[in-house]
Amino acid sequence: MLHENERVRIPRLMAWGFALAAVALTAAALVLDWIAAEQDVPGSGSVWLYPLLVAAIAAPAVVGGLIAARRPRNPIGWMLVVGALWVAAVLAATPYAWVALDAHPGSLPGGSWAALVASLWPAFLAWPLAVAFVFPDGRLPSPRWRPYALFAACSMALLVLLLVLAEQLEEPFSDVPNPIAFRLPESLGFLRAAAWLAMFASLFVGAAAVQSRYKRSHGIERLQMLWLAYAVLLIPMGVVCFLLWGLVSGENGDAVVGFLLTMEAAVAIAVGVAVTRYRLYEIDRLINRTLVYALVTASLGLLYAIVSLLVGVGVGHGSTWVTAFAVLAVAVAFRPIRSRAQAAVDWRFDRTRYEGLRLVRAFIDDVREGRRQPEEVGAVVAAALRDPSAELLFRLPESHAYADGHSGIVAELPDDGRVVTKVEHRGQEIALLRHEPALLDRPDLLRSVLAAASLAIEIARLRVEVRLQLAEVEESRARVVRAGYEERRRLERDLHDGAQQRLVTLGIVLRRLQRSLPREAKILGPAFDSAVDEVGRAIEDLRTIAAGVRPPRLDEGLAAALADLARSAPVPVDLEATHERLPPQIEAAAYFVVCEAVTNAVKHASPSHVRVQASVANGELRLVVADDGIGGATVAGGTGLVGLTDRIEAQGGTLVIHSPPGAGTRIEAEIPCGS
Repeated sequence: MLHENERVRIPRLMAWGFALAAVALTAAALVLDWIAAEQDVPGSGSVWLYPLLVAAIAAPAVVGGLIAARRPRNPIGWMLVVGALWVAAVLAATPYAWVALDAHPGSLPGGSWAALVASLWPAFLAWPLAVAFVFPDGRLPSPRWRPYALFAACSMALLVLLLVLAEQLEEPFSDVPNPIAFRLPESLGFLRAAAWLAMFASLFVGAAAVQSRYKRSHGIERLQMLWLAYAVLLIPMGVVCFLLWGLVSGENGDAVVGFLLTMEAAVAIAVGVAVTRYRLYEIDRLINRTLVYALVTASLGLLYAIVSLLVGVGVGHGSTWVTAFAVLAVAVAFRPIRSRAQAAVDWRFDRTRYEGLRLVRAFIDDVREGRRQPEEVGAVVAAALRDPSAELLFRLPESHAYADGHSGIVAELPDDGRVVTKVEHRGQEIALLRHEPALLDRPDLLRSVLAAASLAIEIARLRVEVRLQLAEVEESRARVVRAGYEERRRLERDLHDGAQQRLVTLGIVLRRLQRSLPREAKILGPAFDSAVDEVGRAIEDLRTIAAGVRPPRLDEGLAAALADLARSAPVPVDLEATHERLPPQIEAAAYFVVCEAVTNAVKHASPSHVRVQASVANGELRLVVADDGIGGATVAGGTGLVGLTDRIEAQGGTLVIHSPPGAGTRIEAEIPCGS
């Protein structure tokens, strides 16, 4: 029995042996072609084909050798190296026959046999067709594809057999007798045309197999199939183009050989990239752009021909005006044609991308017209990507933090299995998109949707940043108000418990001294009375000051404090006040707003009465102060209304003043109760 290392080494050596043999045959073919060109053999010396020849053999030989050496049980690698060797033999047979039969007749043996092998050029299509059926796992897409694979194999085998047994070899050796003596009966001559048709049909069947596997695949296999699909797409496109060109010109010459060599290299390179570096390049974008620019090129060429024909009829053929008009028409039509071609390709081959971009563009139009808010862009992007879990986090440059459009700054990204993609606008990061990992398999969709939505995302980011800054300012103002409120309460307590109590004590002491005076000192009594009265007035002044800082009745609620205010007002005040308790800073702000409004009315409007209402609804305290005075009040000129506005805004509320001249004044304020 073979040792384990030997079982691994033998397939590896065989694979690289096939690959080196293919490369050696290619080198020999180039040397023989150079010899034939020295003798001016027709068809030889096409130097521009040399790089394509080397690529067509080296690409499948190297890729196949790598795959077969690493995964000897996967038939893909063996198909590539054996196919490269077969194609190299067919290509080398052509210059070999030229040298043996034309350049130096008799110098090499087997010239007619080499001409026969050179006629087997359908070998170019054999291994790419086989790979199309079984890539990437070495099996057919499903059992129902077995008849189609058998049809393709039998078509290729039948065509090769008919070429081998043909009476006349293929060009350029149609005058060389076939060295095989056996011939098919003339009655079976129709099989040749049928075999050619079947072979070309099998190319489209192979393309259909790739498409079928692509539709059923996902993840890594889907990306791998995209690479092969792009390369296989070249085969039917090239076949159709060269058939049409052959009908027009009568021959294709080296162009067919160049195309076949390019196709060989493209398929091999696509297989290599798909197996090893399938995430390195964006193949879906490459396919999309290829189709778009193929349509654009065809459309512009047709437009150029039509314009040239129409203008030529008017000014005469051969005029430089014909070319000028045609070029101008092509230049003007390029952008709209490209846009329509892109939309058509997306609609036909990438419906998800087409619908996603259409959704984003419609949203941007709505934002521009003011029908929707930019902050809705996150939901729009999620819908465009068909990922309900997608979430946009806007970057805040000042703090280097991220925020969503609703709850504010996000402290830390949760580890919930979603991946993160950066969103950029004009080279600057503006957001992060958290989404399902499956979207990484659609890089063109992800990039296109984010690029289309980047302007709306930037606008939403700026709005979120401004809103957060305003919220921070409002919170800062609220903290200042709370600090001021606490400071006023402290000052009130200090006045009540400190200076006021000392003055009261001083008054009591003076009265005691007055009563303890001897009979002969009664003359000092009026002086003591005056001193005690002065102390009493000082106490009243302190009480007034303390009440201005914060009325004591506010401890019993806003309604009690407003009732005291109404009783002490110089004009009648009709009061309707809620007895619901509110946060202390809200009650204090409301009290001073009403106090200032009533004072302004008495001082400037000469009203006969004032009406005050204070009610709570929907989480807001609503204040109304109305009078029947002269009206005409404005928030200007240093009036007390400026202070009202500042107090209300400090609590996050709003103030509205209605004061038409001669019709009284009505002040309405709304303060959120939860601030």
